[in-house]
Amino acid sequence: MNTATLEAARRNMVEYQIRCCKVLEPELLDMIESLPRDAYLPENLRSLAYMEGHVPLPCNQEMLSPLQEASIMDSLQLTGSERVLEIGGGTGFLTTMLAMRSEEVVSCEIHDELAKLCKANLKVHGVTNASVVHVNAMDADALSAAGVSSPFDVIVLAAAIEEVPDHIKSLLNENGQIVAFIGKNPVVSLVHMLIQGSACTKTTPFETLLQNMEGLPEKREFIF
Repeated sequence: MNTATLEAARRNMVEYQIRCCKVLEPELLDMIESLPRDAYLPENLRSLAYMEGHVPLPCNQEMLSPLQEASIMDSLQLTGSERVLEIGGGTGFLTTMLAMRSEEVVSCEIHDELAKLCKANLKVHGVTNASVVHVNAMDADALSAAGVSSPFDVIVLAAAIEEVPDHIKSLLNENGQIVAFIGKNPVVSLVHMLIQGSACTKTTPFETLLQNMEGLPEKREFIF
């Protein structure tokens, strides 16, 4: 696909996948339209970059859909001063958007191949306020050993999970935000949680489908 075709596809993505679903913040839409989503994918997948739905990635993973990415950013309303923890960095596209609107991003990726691709993409696109950690973030001991430490103002979990683990919650600032895909397929909801002291305000923009979070500890079943 040539440059003009890719640019047209990107404009159509914003207009017909994102704006029409009531993500309307002008600056956010301009940012998404300016970013070459295709450049964050392996060359053989770039023609799929602007399609509606999930793009397959290496390691049997998938890229979040354009609407999912836009809705995360729209829910957070970042001011530029936040320290963000992203779990599931993938190829670094959402990482880049988070970095453009915050002070610092720490992105955790369980797959070494994707972690390397994420790092390379961030470097190529001049993102200097984001780092990538190859770690299973669902393992509390591994996360601690990797040097990922609190506090974070924002935590984004980019895969489906039934509940946010306690060790992840403990990394959040006293007044912070969590965005997660909560539920069990085929019913998963994008949930935004605003924590203010002991109070938690939840909003649910929409229901969706998404791959399950990897690396969760296995639940033991006791047979008597």
